[in-house]
Formats: sequence, C-alpha cells, structure tokens
Amino acid sequence: MSSKVKIYHNPACGTSRNTLALIQNTGEEPEIIEYLINPPSKIELIHLIEKAGLSVREAIRKNVEPFETLKLDQPHWTDEQLINFMVEYPTLINRPFVVTEIGIRLCRPSELVLDILSASQLKAFSKEDGEIIINNNGKRIK
Repeated sequence: MSSKVKIYHNPACGTSRNTLALIQNTGEEPEIIEYLINPPSKIELIHLIEKAGLSVREAIRKNVEPFETLKLDQPHWTDEQLINFMVEYPTLINRPFVVTEIGIRLCRPSELVLDILSASQLKAFSKEDGEIIINNNGKRIK
C-alpha cells in the first residue's frame, strides 16, 4: 500500500525535519523523497510549483551557492530557464514540498503542512527549537 502523503525532503534542513515530524505526528508514514538524491523531473517540478500556487521565483531557494553564482536574481531569466536551473541544481528547489490528497504546499513554515493533512486527531508537538505547534489538548497554536 502506498502512502497518501509524499514529502520532498532534505534531512539536513530543520524545516523539512519538522514538517516530516508533523506528518508522522498524525500517524501517517509519508513517502519520503530525498530530492537532492532523487530530484523531481522537470514536469514534476512544474506540477509541484503550479499546484502549490507559487511562482517559479517563489519556489527557488535564494540563499544557496548556485543562486549567487548564476545571478538568478536578475529579471531577464525566464521561468523556463529558472526551472531548468532547478532541475540541474536541485539545491535551488525550496523545501519541503508536501503532496497529499487535499493539496500541495511548500511547507515554510513547517506548520503549513497541517492545512493539507486530513488527520483530525493531533498529538502535542513542538518544533526542534521548542516552539509549540500543537498543545497538549491537540489544538493547533496559531
């Protein structure tokens, strides 16, 4: 049986780890795709960005080496060109993207994942930095 939830994950990223933990907190074991090892295809990446309601520029990670070297902040780059760079250099893909039956989100901050999970019962949860996301009564802290 395949999972109903898929996360494009980077285990070195705190936001990605918190998002994964929030998913698991609902009892769901997601399909984990370490996108730096197994990057999405160009078609998959376009789908993720479009369904998440983002522009390509919103989905690109700006604080990584290729962004500066390639000068991707310049307005002359087209969406097509930026997508091609993201496929070539997966580190440029912002993370984590999460796919569920409800929708697709770029989960920054990590608690955005709760908007696309169908679980009604939540257990207490704090991020790695101690920030409480779900209290002891199972209520989301906003």
